[in-house]
Amino acid sequence: MSTPHSEPHPPLPSSVPRPDGELEQLERIWRTPKGLRFLTTVNNSTIGLLYIGTALLFFVLAGILGLMIRAQLALPESSLLSAAVYNQVFTMHGTVMMFLFAIPVVEAISVFLLPAMLGARDLPFPRLSAYAYWAYAAGGLGFFLSIFAGLAPDGGWFMYPPLTGKEHSPGINADFWLLGIGFIEISAIAGAIELIVGILFTRAPGMTLSRMPVYAWAMLVIALMIVFAFPAIIAGTALLELERAYDWPFFIPARGGDPVLWQHLFWFFGHPEVYIIFLPAAGMVSMMIPTLVGSPLVGQRPVVIALGAVGVISFALWAHHMFTAGLSLWSATLVSAASMMVVVPTAIQVFAWIATLWRGQVRINTPMLFVLGFLFIFVLGGLTGVMVAVLPFDWQAHDSYFIVAHLHYVLIGGLVFPMFGALYYWMPLVNGHQLSERLGRWVFGLMFGGMNLAFFPMHLTGLLGMPRRVYTYSPEMGWKLLNLVSSIGAFILALGVLLFMIDAVRTLRKPERRHGNPWQAPTLEWLHAEDYATRSIPDVRSREPLWDHPQLPQEVEAGAHWLPGSATGRRETIVTSPVAARPLYVQVLPGDSWWPFAAAIGTAGFFLLLTVELALAAWACGLVAVASVLAWMWQSDSLPPQRMVRVADKVLLPLGARGVLSHSWWATIIMLVVDITVFASFLFAHIHTAMRLEICPPPGSSLPSAAATWTSCALLVAGSLLMAWARRQTSCGWQRLVFVLALSCMLGGVGVDLGSQLAAGLDPVATAWGATVAAMLSYQGLHAVLLAILAVYLLARSSSGRLTAVNRATLDNCTLVWHYTTLQGLCMAAALRIINAS
Repeated sequence: MSTPHSEPHPPLPSSVPRPDGELEQLERIWRTPKGLRFLTTVNNSTIGLLYIGTALLFFVLAGILGLMIRAQLALPESSLLSAAVYNQVFTMHGTVMMFLFAIPVVEAISVFLLPAMLGARDLPFPRLSAYAYWAYAAGGLGFFLSIFAGLAPDGGWFMYPPLTGKEHSPGINADFWLLGIGFIEISAIAGAIELIVGILFTRAPGMTLSRMPVYAWAMLVIALMIVFAFPAIIAGTALLELERAYDWPFFIPARGGDPVLWQHLFWFFGHPEVYIIFLPAAGMVSMMIPTLVGSPLVGQRPVVIALGAVGVISFALWAHHMFTAGLSLWSATLVSAASMMVVVPTAIQVFAWIATLWRGQVRINTPMLFVLGFLFIFVLGGLTGVMVAVLPFDWQAHDSYFIVAHLHYVLIGGLVFPMFGALYYWMPLVNGHQLSERLGRWVFGLMFGGMNLAFFPMHLTGLLGMPRRVYTYSPEMGWKLLNLVSSIGAFILALGVLLFMIDAVRTLRKPERRHGNPWQAPTLEWLHAEDYATRSIPDVRSREPLWDHPQLPQEVEAGAHWLPGSATGRRETIVTSPVAARPLYVQVLPGDSWWPFAAAIGTAGFFLLLTVELALAAWACGLVAVASVLAWMWQSDSLPPQRMVRVADKVLLPLGARGVLSHSWWATIIMLVVDITVFASFLFAHIHTAMRLEICPPPGSSLPSAAATWTSCALLVAGSLLMAWARRQTSCGWQRLVFVLALSCMLGGVGVDLGSQLAAGLDPVATAWGATVAAMLSYQGLHAVLLAILAVYLLARSSSGRLTAVNRATLDNCTLVWHYTTLQGLCMAAALRIINAS
């Protein structure tokens, strides 16, 4: 098998026979711990499997809740569930499916697949992956268990105020959603940072962007989308929880708030989320089809461009869900046009898949059946999406069961069917065994038939006027037969999932063996893999390396490529340049540790205990989380004394890097992009609130004096200048003094800002305008607390002699956070002056 993109393979990086001791050393360094110490593992393949298993557990749990919904609606005037219980069940069904299954499962599969697909030993921050998983698992299970205590949220998975405000939801049900989901999204963002840096910086040497697998491109696009979309929901949940806890009226119209503000923040996350779910599935389909038909993907470059275009356009149509919320006709028309425009890049991918099927030799097996089922269901869901993008039709169909049908066709067709195809396709990577082909066809038939039987009639019930979220209906409405058919279809779909689970358990119980390459796939994940991934890191020279270079598996396993062992006696991988994938340096990866697990449990405990108003225990868990993260950071920034290591016969690379060359520097930049997007969401809330006022600031409120604002800004800038100077100092004594001075300036600037606002009469309870200002001040204060912790941490590292010219990534990254906090303070001061200028 060859392609036009292949080229003659150059001499091997390491042609000298490798000693057997290297292999034994790799096995010892990368061995997964047993027993209780298994909780310390950070290996991507192990964490990825745990991640996938937990996400599938939530899929089953949410599915059971969905069956309860269908059992309630199967017959009119059913009393199986009360109205209160039904509200909790349908809220938890949507919430668990969207937040605890759909997003986590796409990240889980990528954590498992991507390092091997990219030819890396592991992702660049394995402890961050472990933290993200354990936080998700502990927090998610704690959140789900709330339904057994009658404390589950009951305001819908979108939690619209005023229904979810304190007046109409006085209990803590809504708080479980706000605190629980807000923190689970933090876990998703941590995973996105890991994926972006891993895809851009840890690809195998020679794997240029043009040779990168389409699935890696899809995950890069969705990770970037998470960075920009998820902060909006974090900001929204923070505002609604502040309203519920402290009576800050962000969404209360009587005091200048606006419930539609929540819709803007929620759907700025919520509609891109649909494509965050779809694009990884599209990437998996683009990987499976070429293998299953034995032909390269048609139009790979246009497909990659289409992935990026979908990601960009998706942010232009968040108000697609708000056509009945009172938007101006001009705004609604623009969003309607964007909703139709996104069809174009999606169609490019569909045509590329069809062309590849046409050019290759289609073999009907279980993965191919699920791919074909995906094409049918998703295209149908996309067509109904175009229908609801048409304003007059949406005004009629909005909040009806037509929308429920459209949503499930897109989500089940766009994620579940490709995911099941991927499970059948990549299952041999787990223990070397394939799932049953005979049972797989039954699984597909039950799921495909049940899905269409369950959800296609909902289009008709919606057109007949059945609204969403009703727990019962009268027989005179004429919906009985259609609802009964939908309920029968849902149970048939569930039977297919159950049959899959039985087959999966049967397969996973088999003894482990080498997986080989049963599908004759062209990509690197099918190289023989152990805990240490591959014996050597492959040298890549084409898009389909296993087709174009059939001897590659034997060469890699013989240690004939890059880094054939461990140069330092620790876990390592090669960091390459983002575009051309030239080897830059060797990264020492952190090993197994209790700290990520402890930090995750502490984080989950803080949010969950805060929800049930156990403040003392919650803050104790918070302290455990902070201490664990600091201990984890303390171990990370510590390189061996050697400066150059051998990665091939005639190639030496630096050990680690600093500044803009460092992978951790770029991870910090991405984290700060998340940070500024959260702040931008708070600023948007202030602008939205201010624009509704006839007089701004409102009567009884005012801005602080210009002198106070200038003083605060000057102190913030002074602190940043001092930190910039500290980075250039070699004397630890001078550094420690500068850290103290910089912190004093930062705290002084934030203190002057807060004091001047209070002196000007800021009252966050009286008006929504004051509440939005207080929210931004609180966010700046949170950063001041963070910088205080980091300053003490830097002082401790400097005093212990760990802040050296070599081990200084901590100082570089903390300085970036310091500069960002200064910039945020300056932006807040300028924005308040400009927006509220009379």
